[in-house]
Amino acid sequence: MADLEALPETVRAEIIEGTLYVHPLLSPWHSHVAGGLFYALFEAFERGSHGRAEWWLLRAPGVQAGGSPEFVPDLAGWRRERFPKLPSERFTEAPDWICEVLSQGTRSYDQCIKRPFYARIGVRHLWFVDPDARMLTVSELIGGRWVELGAYREDDVVRAAPFEVIELRLGDICRFDAWTP
Repeated sequence: MADLEALPETVRAEIIEGTLYVHPLLSPWHSHVAGGLFYALFEAFERGSHGRAEWWLLRAPGVQAGGSPEFVPDLAGWRRERFPKLPSERFTEAPDWICEVLSQGTRSYDQCIKRPFYARIGVRHLWFVDPDARMLTVSELIGGRWVELGAYREDDVVRAAPFEVIELRLGDICRFDAWTP
């Protein structure tokens, strides 16, 4: 943790499997895409607009799980059946769902470092939003391996696990037209 605390506030850092990874802060469009998706899911699943509040959903939470003192997914969710109340500090158990927004600076890291780490610690559902390709890829961990459940374009109407009780249209939520790559 001292490695993290010694870094300037102008970087984003994580320790995964004992290795320190440092990245620049997220770009405005990266934050915008993550925020659009977060608010759509938050309204439905944390506030319960679809009938029940079933999840704790967080943007860029610091998580201490799986032997890593700090990792920070773009979006993460824990089922309330596992955690009836939010912890006072950090979650110390793996999320049930994680979403990473891919960018030129994080694409390889998210897919080659974080993806296998998320499988090892038992994250059940993993989404990758790719703003350059304007698509969403949804995977589920089955038998310790990621199984792709679907890949969706910005205009597709999506019912994606674990949030399949609502429809999402990625292009409406993430507003890809609002930024220039």
